[in-house]
Order: sequence, then C-alpha cells, then structure tokens
Amino acid sequence: MNSRNVPIRPRAAPGPVLALVLALMLALLAAMGGPVRAEPMTGRDRLVLGLPLEPPNLDPTVGAAAAVDEVVYGNVFEGLTRITQNGTVAPALAESWTVAPDGLVWVFNLRPGVRFHDGTAFDARDVQFSLNRILAPDSANAQKALFESIRTVTVVDPLTVRITLDRPVSALPYLLGWGDAVIVAPESAATNASAPVGTGPFRFDNWQRGNALTLTRNDTYWGPAPRLKTVVFRFISDPTAAFAAMSAGDLDAFPNYPAPENVSQFRTDPRFRVVIGASEGKVILGINNRVAPFNDVRVRRAIAYAIDRQALIDGAMFGFGQPIGSHYTRQDPGYLDLTGLYPHDPARARALLAEAGYPDGFSTTLRLPPRPYARRGGEVLAAQLAEVGIRVKIENLEWAQWLDQVFKHHAFDLTIVEHVEPMDFDIYGRKDYYFGYADAGFDALLAQLNAAPDDRTRLVLLGAVQRRIATDSVNGFLLQSARIGIWKADLDGLWVNAPIAANVVAGAGFEGATKTGTGIGERREGRGLPWGAMVLVAGLGLLIVVASRVGIGHLARRLGGHALTLLAATVVVFVLLQVLPGDPAAYMMGLNASPEAVAALREQMGLQGPALARYFGWVGDLLSGRFGLSYTYRVPVGQLILERLQVSGPLALMATVLSLAVAVPVAVTAALYRGRPADVIFSGLGQVGVAIPNFWIGMLLILGLSVGLGWFPAGGFPGWQAGAWPALKALILPAIALAVPQAAILMRVLRSALLETMGGDYVRTARAKGLSRSQALWRHALRNAAIPLLTILGLQFPFLLAGGIIIENVFALPGLGRLVFQAITQRDLIVVQGAVMVLVFAVVAVGFLIDLAYLAVDPRLRGRRS
Repeated sequence: MNSRNVPIRPRAAPGPVLALVLALMLALLAAMGGPVRAEPMTGRDRLVLGLPLEPPNLDPTVGAAAAVDEVVYGNVFEGLTRITQNGTVAPALAESWTVAPDGLVWVFNLRPGVRFHDGTAFDARDVQFSLNRILAPDSANAQKALFESIRTVTVVDPLTVRITLDRPVSALPYLLGWGDAVIVAPESAATNASAPVGTGPFRFDNWQRGNALTLTRNDTYWGPAPRLKTVVFRFISDPTAAFAAMSAGDLDAFPNYPAPENVSQFRTDPRFRVVIGASEGKVILGINNRVAPFNDVRVRRAIAYAIDRQALIDGAMFGFGQPIGSHYTRQDPGYLDLTGLYPHDPARARALLAEAGYPDGFSTTLRLPPRPYARRGGEVLAAQLAEVGIRVKIENLEWAQWLDQVFKHHAFDLTIVEHVEPMDFDIYGRKDYYFGYADAGFDALLAQLNAAPDDRTRLVLLGAVQRRIATDSVNGFLLQSARIGIWKADLDGLWVNAPIAANVVAGAGFEGATKTGTGIGERREGRGLPWGAMVLVAGLGLLIVVASRVGIGHLARRLGGHALTLLAATVVVFVLLQVLPGDPAAYMMGLNASPEAVAALREQMGLQGPALARYFGWVGDLLSGRFGLSYTYRVPVGQLILERLQVSGPLALMATVLSLAVAVPVAVTAALYRGRPADVIFSGLGQVGVAIPNFWIGMLLILGLSVGLGWFPAGGFPGWQAGAWPALKALILPAIALAVPQAAILMRVLRSALLETMGGDYVRTARAKGLSRSQALWRHALRNAAIPLLTILGLQFPFLLAGGIIIENVFALPGLGRLVFQAITQRDLIVVQGAVMVLVFAVVAVGFLIDLAYLAVDPRLRGRRS
C-alpha cells in the first residue's frame, strides 16, 4: 500500500471537549458556591472541642442520644435546675423552690429578665408548656416515665409555677435538671432539632453536619458572661483521626478522648495535659435472665466470681476505669462499694456451676456492639470465663443490629454494653427490658424509693436497691468508665467529671485571655455568584452541542434510556432497604427509653404507613429535590446530600485531576522508553501504588505533613464559606491519598494501550513520513489509546465520589461516603435511599459524559452517530 494514500486521522473539533471541561469546572465552582464568609482564626476567645459522636439532632427533649446533651446542655438550653459537675443540684431558671410537707406540691420561683435567644421573654407559661409537652400522649421524650408522677403544672403568676404530683418524688429537682427537662419556648419548639433556641450562655450559629457545630456567645445572657466568644464542636469518631487532630494542634481539647491506648504520648507532651475524671458510664456484662442456664441465679453468681474486674480494666481499657459491684457509679449519692461481694474466685465459680448442674461448664454466645470497650472487653471476658468452663463464642454486631436483635428482640445470651444515663437503676424494674429481670422484692424497693419523704430515707433505699441487684447478680457489673480529657496546657474551666452527658463551656477559657474576648476577626457575609444557574446553563449548552453533533433523535433515545434506568433503580433501592433489620426510632431513643416513647417517635417519623404509599411519597420527594426527611437529623435529605457533595465533589475532581496529571506523562514516558530504566522504574512504582492502601498513604501524609511539619490540617473541613484556599488546603492531603492508587492504575492502562497503538499501521505510516517516535505518539497514538483511559475514568469517578469513605474517616471529612455509612449504622434509610440514587445518577451521568468524550477523541464514532 502506498503510504501517501493512508489517511492520517484528523483532530476532532474541540467543541464537545470544551463543553465538558466547562461543565466540570462549573460543577466544582457550584460545590464551592454560597455566601462568602471570612471565618475568624483560632484565638484566645475561640475554643475548638473534639467529640467522638455527632448528635442526631439538637433537641434534648426528643430522643435520648447522649451526644445531644454533650453539645447543648448548659450551653444552649437550661432547665429549672441544673446538675453541677460534682453531681449536685443547683438553681438555674428557677431561683428557688419549696415543697409541701406531704411532698406533693412544689412551687418554683423563676428568674426575672430572662430571654430566649430569639428575644422571646421567658416566664411560667414556658415552663408549663415544656413539662406538658413531655407528658403529652404523643411525646417522644425518652424519659417521659420519670415525669409521669406530675399531675398538673399551674401558672401562679409570670414568675411562679406550681407542680402538683400524684405521689411524692423527693428527687424532682434532680430530674428537672436533666437535659430531657430543659425549658423551650412554644414559638421555637418545633424547629429546635435543627435550629435550637434556648436561654443559655451560647446561641446556635451553624451546623456543618458530619464535621462541626458552632456556638457563639449570648451577649444578653442573664448570668455571668462567658469567657469565650465562639465554641466549635468537631465530630471525630475515628480514634486515629482524633489522635492526629490533637497532635497537630487542630483541637484545643478532647473532653471524652476515645483512644486510651495513646494517652501516654500526651502525658509526655508539654503542650497538653491529661485530665482524668469520672463519668456516669457503667459497663456491664448483660445477661439474658429469661433463658437457661442464666435464669438460674447460681450460674449468674458463678459468672460474677469468674470475672477479674481489674484485669479487665488493665487489658481492655488500658488501666482507665474503676471496678463497680452494682449498677451504680461511685460519685452518685448513696453509693455502696459492693465489689467485694463477688471477688475473683474461679474455684468458687466452678463449684457453683457444678451445683447448678454444669460440672463440665457449657457453651454460650457473647454478642458485642461495635464500641471499642465491648470488642476489647469481650476478648478478655471470654478468656476469663473459659477458665471456669464457660466456652464463649463471640459474635460482633453493628450498632443497629445490636439494637434490633439484642435490645429489642432479646436474641442473645451475653452481651457487653455501657449505660451512660445517670441514676438509671429503674431499668431493673422494667419487665420487658433486654436483660429480663423480674423480682417483686426489687419492685417494692423501687416504689418505696420513689415515694421517699426525705433525703435520709432515700439514701437508705438507694443502698438497698444497689445491694438487691448485686446479690441477684442480674448482670456482670464490670467497671465505671473514666472520662479521659486531653486539654491544651493553658486551657481551664472545662468539666472534669461528667455526672450527666454534658460539656458545659460557660466557664472555660485560656489563661491570660480577657473575659470579654479578643474579638479576633469578624464574620463578613456576601452574596455568592449564582453557580447553580450557571451550571444549568452550561448543561443545556452541552446538550445543544451534543444534539447538533449526534442528532436530537439519538440524544432523546439515550436520555430516555437513562431515565428508565433511574426509575428502575428507585424500585430496587427502596425494596432492598426495606428488608434491612433495625429500627431508626430505637437507635435515636437509646437504651433507657420506654417502648411508648419509641412508638411515638416512629409515628412522628412516618414509619408506620404502607410500603407502597411510602414509596410513591419518596419518589415525589425525589422529583421535588427534597429527597424526603432524614429520620436522624430531621432536615430534608436533599440538603444533607448537597452539603456532603460540597466536600466529596471537589475531592473527587481534585483526585481525578491529580491522577491524570501524574499518570499521563508517566505512561507516555514509559511507553517511549520501553524496556529502559525509566520504564522499569515507573512500572515498579505503578505496582507499588496499586498495592499500598490509600488509607495508609493518608496516615503517612498526616504524620509527616500535618503532625510533623504542620503544613496542612490533620483533618476536618472548614467549609467553603471560610474561603477557597482554607477549604482546598483541607482537601489536598486526602486528594493525594485518593489519587495515588488511581494514578497507578491509569498509568498502567495507558502504557499498555500506547504500546499496542504504537504498533498500528497508521503510526508506522506517520513515522515513515518523518515524524519522530515522540511526535507520532503525542499526535496520533495517544488519541486512540485514550479510549480505555476514559473507560477507567468513568468507572473511577463514581467510586471516588462516595467510595472514599475510608479516606473520609481518616481525615474526618464530612463527605457523601461517610454520610452513607452513618445512615446505614443509624438505619436512617431515607438518607441511604437518597444517597444511593445520587450515586446511580452519577454513574449514569458520567457514563453519558464518557460517551461524549469518545466522540471527541475518535472521529469515526461521530460519523456512525450521524
């Protein structure tokens, strides 16, 4: 064949390529869009606290998540009384109170001049509304049962309220100090879950779900002015990420530090101090008293003798914690030290088992929730029980599975769990509670305690209650959890102990800081550009360009097929998620909630309707852009997904750009110098890049560039409102960690495609016309080799969008993958459904864009379409 007759493939018109690039750039800018606000830098009046759990919502009177109180109790919301950090009751919104001699009538005198954050005046009507709301038939308050003794709440005058009981409750001031009994205003109660309005020293500012929540000082607070101007709660559940954030100086304190294994490193670091306090956490070996052999008290007592509490604390909790002998913590009033009732005595345990008919022991199952204390403690306990002949098989469950199978349906023999509610011994009087204890004597003691006329009688009865459940060995009482705090050395005023789940920061501050704060930086808000409209215009422009190239008919057929794919996906996703076990209401309400409160919350969440009606309602919400209402956060799912896409979208694009920027020149170099040292080195590096997990790369980057050099934050995301550079800076390290393995894959694929293409006739013809090997590769071979490269990119981008969940956890990023994982754990199925549909749409859309890219690089395809 005459080489002059062989056509050299012409360059494709750049229109579709430019349109694609424009659309991607505008999509990135849209994710960064919104009001432009300059956040103040960390100063002496700004405190950043780390918390291991994010609250599902911000209303402590609905649900029972301890994470809610840890943010808002004493900071945003206040009750008539308050619990101090030493566990005593002190006045709050009530200045004083009196009780009638019969204990049935309580009169509370309220503080004058108190206002809610929205300016609404506080008075006795707000108290009446709040308490009646707890007692309402449809109340979802987890502790409703504690207040059922209240018969009436009467407004005597604007500053006086009278509470009448149907039986004496001497602990009423203590109960009114719980987060479940904070005072809310009728005007704002309905929106407190997402925009709380209280009377506390701080007011709610903003909540970047999955990352951080910000409070600002309430300058009209009725009490002493807080020392801090701003408090930021950052939510970091991963222990490794918590360690990195503290070590890098991104946090000022972590009051409930989740990684006891590396506390010793902070003890030797002069920048920090380690503060060990007491918590209300009671870690128990839960025993199913309903089933054999555990319905025999001798077997339960044998288990108690088999447990070496101190060895468990040393082995599973790294020495942090104190042994307990009953369901009661050491700092609570009336505590009895009952740890000597069942000392560690394996011989006595074996004798009791033989007496109960099990001389050779027996086999059982220990079902564990995902908490570290349970997983580590389970291994230690299994070894201790094996010494007395009890052979334990460990089954690890996710939290939602544990709630459904163990807590709700009582399908277990043994389990380990921490009860964090204060003074919650009343659960042993609930006949349908998960461990199934039923004893008339204990019920009588509980009734006497509830009707105790004075504190002396109450203390005596508290001791009797502790001794009763300890003597019956209802559960294995293991330890009281320590509250491990890591603070910066110059920080003071945080709570050391936690008699309730709270992080009260009204008295916190830094040494040398003035009480009124330094006023570092002011927030400046401005209107952002209409990026959403610009993306819409760019998308329409892209469709017009495509239609002009491939024809309106072909484009309509493709879009119609994609629409049918999305419709089919809605059916599949909805049906599959309905069969998952787990109850979102039970997850939100916690271990101490009554069944009535759980049922009321299920009704409020719309979980009771027919499946078909819920499906069509959800599809309607998809079309409207709301995507339904999150069970957990109580905000539209579309809003949650949009917030997370502002992180995951730019992160995926940055990782894609970085991987291409590395892969293309490396692959071209390796193909040009095939078999030479450069090719060998790059091929070897490619194999290493594929083999090393991206989370390991991420941890190395954190240790080297964040903790070591301090060049980048160790995790978290400030939001685009803080400015483009701070936001991009927070994404650089995770983008590199994601890009390295992707670049290695792209490099190997492109190198192989280039080597194959370089052997083609048209490339040899180009070389015969005088082009060098490099020129022939760049001008002709690369275009044809790009087809498999685009295919891999089309598969990688949806993975990067939500499949980077491990990287998001390592860097504590509030991305889409982390949202899906949290929603699955919490059984927030409506969020899972919406997020999966977004990912399905991403796969379809990226596939469509890749098809268009094929047209740009291969002119033959455009001819076939036309």
